[in-house]
Amino acid sequence: MSYAVVFSGQGTQHPGMLPWLEDAAEARPVLAALEDCMGQDWRTLLAADACRASNALAQPLIVGTALAAWSALRPLLGQAPEVVAGYSVGEVAAFAAAGVYTPPAALDLARRRARLMDAAVQGHDTGLVAISGIHEAEVLSAAPGVECAIRIDPDHGIFGGDRKALAAVREALQHRAQFKPICVALASHTSWMRSAAEAFLPVVQGAGLRPPESPLALNATGTTSRQVPVLVTALAAQLGQTVEWGACMAAIAERRPACVIEIGGGNALARMWAARYPEVPVRSLDEFRSAEGAAAWVLRQG
Repeated sequence: MSYAVVFSGQGTQHPGMLPWLEDAAEARPVLAALEDCMGQDWRTLLAADACRASNALAQPLIVGTALAAWSALRPLLGQAPEVVAGYSVGEVAAFAAAGVYTPPAALDLARRRARLMDAAVQGHDTGLVAISGIHEAEVLSAAPGVECAIRIDPDHGIFGGDRKALAAVREALQHRAQFKPICVALASHTSWMRSAAEAFLPVVQGAGLRPPESPLALNATGTTSRQVPVLVTALAAQLGQTVEWGACMAAIAERRPACVIEIGGGNALARMWAARYPEVPVRSLDEFRSAEGAAAWVLRQG
C-alpha cells in the first residue's frame, strides 16, 4: 500500500470540521497542547468570525487540529506515507506529520509565523485573490504591484498585493477571468513577506529539526527532499516567495501513490488533485465520520 498526505491551508477551516476529533483518544494530547497554546477552547475559536481572517488565531488552529487528526489516523494506516506536503501554513503541519519536529513545536512555529507575517504588513492593506481562466502573465501585466502568491496551473493561481492593485486587476480582467476572494488578511507568499521570511529562518533553525520519515514536497521549490538543511531553508523561504503548489502535486504524482488523503477542514486540495489527476483517488478527512472510516478507505485503495 502507498498513499500520500496533503495538509490544508488557511481559509477552509470551519466550526463543524472534523466533528469526531474530540472523541479520538489519540488526538487528545495534541488538542490539549492546542488549547494551552491558544488559551481558549479550540472549537469555540473556530466558531468565531475573527478566526477566518485572523492569522494569529487561524494558523495555530489549522496546524493543531490537523496534527490532532493525523495523530488519530496515522496508527491505523500501518506504514508511513509515500510523500507528505502542506499548502501554505499546512506545510508547518506537514513537517510535524513527517516527524521533523513535534506537534508542540509545530504550534509554536505557527504562532510565531503568524506574528511575523502580521508585523511585516502592519499599516498596509494587503490581501489575496484567486484568479482563474487567464494566464498568469496577463494577470501580472494588468496592474503593477500584483504578484503570484500560489502557482497552481498556468491559468489558475492565487495573487497578492495591496488592495488597490488587486482591485485594479479585477476591474481590468473582470470580463475575461474568474475571481474568488481568499479569506487571508495579508499578501502571503509575496515580496511583502520578505522581512517575515528572514525573521522566521532563525526560528525554524532553533526548532530542532530531524530527518523526516517520508519525503516532503516543498512549497518553495516544488521538489521533494529529506535533507534537513533544505527543509529549514524552504520552510522559511515560502513565506516571501511563490508557493509552487502545482509542482508539489506533480512531485507527489511522480511517486505514484495509490491514493491521496487531505488532512484539515474542507476539501480544497482534494478538489485540485482530482481535477489534475482523476486517475488517482483522493478524499478529504473532513468527509469522513471517523478516523477509522478514513483509514478503511485508504487501505482499500491498495
